[in-house]
Amino acid sequence: MSRMYSLPGLALLLVVTLISGCAGQSASSRDKIQRALSVNTATSVDEYVLGATDVVQVSVWRNEDLSIEVPVRPDGKISVPLVGDVQASGRTPQALADEIESSLARYIRQPQVSIVVTSMGSHEYTDRVRVTGAVEQPVSVPHRAGMTVLDVVLGAGGTTPFAALNKSMLYRRVDGEVVAIPVRLEDILNNGDVETNYAIRPGDILSIPERNF
Repeated sequence: MSRMYSLPGLALLLVVTLISGCAGQSASSRDKIQRALSVNTATSVDEYVLGATDVVQVSVWRNEDLSIEVPVRPDGKISVPLVGDVQASGRTPQALADEIESSLARYIRQPQVSIVVTSMGSHEYTDRVRVTGAVEQPVSVPHRAGMTVLDVVLGAGGTTPFAALNKSMLYRRVDGEVVAIPVRLEDILNNGDVETNYAIRPGDILSIPERNF
């Protein structure tokens, strides 16, 4: 029997699959780790990319009858008066505004369009950070600019007494591949050595295993 999943449900399923596949994975090569750590951790904050289930407010200056608030459909498009269907998914709000302005220029003089994202449903799961394993409360939290490994550990209520702190692993997807980055959490928490207190990127998973007795 086939199953149907909503977009958020499918995203959550992919996350669970990723976590399962990460379990027990050894550290990636040094080159892959360096490449993963060099990825800009603020990209998603600096430039929001629209996706299905987002809701946008399209405002056309001095043309209230053309101003609307619409969701991005599953096919990635929105419908705009006079213009018709416009591709929104995969574009920034500014790029979408530019496209609508260009299309409206055939009907009105010097249109000025602004786009405001009123609901960010498409990033509900992809922009989250997750902490699993030997922590007091495994969590999935929204990414915030400046977030580090220590921030997400504290947000999970700290570690349990059974945590193998220096065997922690940060998993980051880069170019379709999951890179396993060792984190020496005991050094961070107990020795003040913050060398591996890495900046966190949206979608990262921090896994803290238990000690083998």
